[in-house]
Amino acid sequence: VQLQASGGGLVQAGGSLRLSCAASGRTFSNYFMGWFRQAPGKEREFVAAIRWSSGSSSYADSVKGRFTISRDSIKNTVYLQMNSLKPEDTAVYYCAAKPSYVTLYDSWGQGTLVTVSS
Repeated sequence: VQLQASGGGLVQAGGSLRLSCAASGRTFSNYFMGWFRQAPGKEREFVAAIRWSSGSSSYADSVKGRFTISRDSIKNTVYLQMNSLKPEDTAVYYCAAKPSYVTLYDSWGQGTLVTVSS
Protein backbone atom coordinates (compact mmCIF):
# COMPACT_ATOMS: atom_id res chain seq x y z
CA VAL A 1 0.00 0.00 0.00
CA GLN A 2 1.31 3.43 -0.95
CA LEU A 3 -0.19 6.65 0.35
CA GLN A 4 0.69 10.10 -0.98
CA ALA A 5 -0.61 13.07 0.99
CA SER A 6 -0.79 16.58 -0.44
CA GLY A 7 -2.62 19.87 -0.09
CA GLY A 8 -1.00 21.40 2.95
CA GLY A 9 0.04 25.03 3.12
CA LEU A 10 -0.22 28.32 4.95
CA VAL A 11 -3.68 29.72 5.67
CA GLN A 12 -5.09 32.40 7.92
CA ALA A 13 -7.29 31.54 10.86
CA GLY A 14 -10.86 31.04 9.69
CA GLY A 15 -9.73 29.82 6.30
CA SER A 16 -10.04 26.45 4.59
CA LEU A 17 -7.79 23.81 3.07
CA ARG A 18 -8.44 20.44 1.47
CA LEU A 19 -5.93 17.66 1.95
CA SER A 20 -5.74 14.73 -0.43
CA CYS A 21 -4.38 11.24 0.07
CA ALA A 22 -3.83 9.23 -3.10
CA ALA A 23 -3.86 5.51 -2.37
CA SER A 24 -2.44 2.74 -4.52
CA GLY A 25 -1.14 -0.79 -4.38
CA ARG A 26 -4.31 -2.75 -3.72
CA THR A 27 -8.08 -2.65 -3.58
CA PHE A 28 -9.27 -0.55 -0.68
CA SER A 29 -12.91 -1.54 -0.60
CA ASN A 30 -12.62 -3.15 2.86
CA TYR A 31 -10.12 -0.70 4.28
CA PHE A 32 -10.37 2.00 6.91
CA MET A 33 -8.60 5.24 6.03
CA GLY A 34 -7.56 7.82 8.59
CA TRP A 35 -6.05 11.24 9.01
CA PHE A 36 -3.75 11.96 11.91
CA ARG A 37 -1.73 15.03 12.84
CA GLN A 38 1.33 15.88 14.86
CA ALA A 39 1.97 19.38 16.14
CA PRO A 40 5.46 20.51 17.16
CA GLY A 41 6.42 18.98 20.49
CA LYS A 42 3.25 16.91 20.71
CA GLU A 43 2.22 13.32 20.15
CA ARG A 44 0.53 12.24 16.94
CA GLU A 45 -3.24 12.37 17.34
CA PHE A 46 -6.26 11.01 15.54
CA VAL A 47 -8.23 13.48 13.42
CA ALA A 48 -10.76 11.54 11.33
CA ALA A 49 -11.42 8.17 9.75
CA ILE A 50 -13.65 6.71 7.09
CA ARG A 51 -14.71 3.20 6.20
CA TRP A 52 -14.07 2.92 2.50
CA SER A 53 -16.96 0.57 1.71
CA SER A 54 -19.77 2.42 3.49
CA GLY A 55 -18.40 5.94 3.82
CA SER A 56 -19.19 5.99 7.53
CA SER A 57 -16.88 8.36 9.36
CA SER A 58 -15.67 9.40 12.78
CA TYR A 59 -13.94 12.52 14.08
CA ALA A 60 -11.92 13.78 16.99
CA ASP A 61 -13.95 16.12 19.17
CA SER A 62 -11.55 18.97 18.39
CA VAL A 63 -12.47 18.96 14.69
CA LYS A 64 -16.12 17.90 14.69
CA GLY A 65 -18.26 20.30 12.72
CA ARG A 66 -15.22 21.85 11.02
CA PHE A 67 -13.52 18.97 9.19
CA THR A 68 -15.05 16.48 6.77
CA ILE A 69 -13.45 13.26 5.56
CA SER A 70 -14.56 11.73 2.28
CA ARG A 71 -13.34 9.31 -0.37
CA ASP A 72 -13.49 9.05 -4.14
CA SER A 73 -13.51 5.40 -5.19
CA ILE A 74 -12.82 6.22 -8.83
CA LYS A 75 -9.70 8.23 -8.02
CA ASN A 76 -8.71 6.04 -5.02
CA THR A 77 -8.29 9.21 -3.02
CA VAL A 78 -9.29 10.25 0.48
CA TYR A 79 -9.89 13.89 1.28
CA LEU A 80 -9.94 15.98 4.43
CA GLN A 81 -11.83 19.22 4.00
CA MET A 82 -10.79 21.59 6.76
CA ASN A 83 -12.90 24.68 7.42
CA SER A 84 -12.81 27.35 10.11
CA LEU A 85 -9.16 26.58 10.72
CA LYS A 86 -7.57 27.63 13.99
CA PRO A 87 -3.91 28.21 14.89
CA GLU A 88 -4.08 25.06 17.04
CA ASP A 89 -4.75 23.04 13.88
CA THR A 90 -1.16 23.73 12.82
CA ALA A 91 0.54 20.36 12.39
CA VAL A 92 1.92 17.84 9.97
CA TYR A 93 -1.04 15.82 8.72
CA TYR A 94 -0.64 12.16 7.82
CA CYS A 95 -2.98 9.81 6.06
CA ALA A 96 -3.03 6.17 7.06
CA ALA A 97 -4.71 2.90 6.15
CA LYS A 98 -5.62 -0.35 7.88
CA PRO A 99 -7.32 -3.49 6.59
CA SER A 100 -9.94 -3.82 9.31
CA TYR A 101 -11.56 -2.07 12.25
CA VAL A 102 -9.68 -4.06 14.87
CA THR A 103 -6.16 -3.73 13.47
CA LEU A 104 -3.72 -0.88 13.86
CA TYR A 105 -3.01 1.52 11.03
CA ASP A 106 -0.10 -0.13 9.22
CA SER A 107 0.40 2.04 6.14
CA TRP A 108 1.31 5.71 6.38
CA GLY A 109 1.80 8.56 3.96
CA GLN A 110 4.69 11.00 4.20
CA GLY A 111 2.80 13.90 5.80
CA THR A 112 1.84 17.36 4.64
CA LEU A 113 2.35 20.53 6.69
CA VAL A 114 -0.60 22.74 7.55
CA THR A 115 0.20 26.10 9.12
CA VAL A 116 -2.61 28.33 10.38
CA SER A 117 -1.64 31.90 11.17
CA SER A 118 -3.54 34.04 13.67
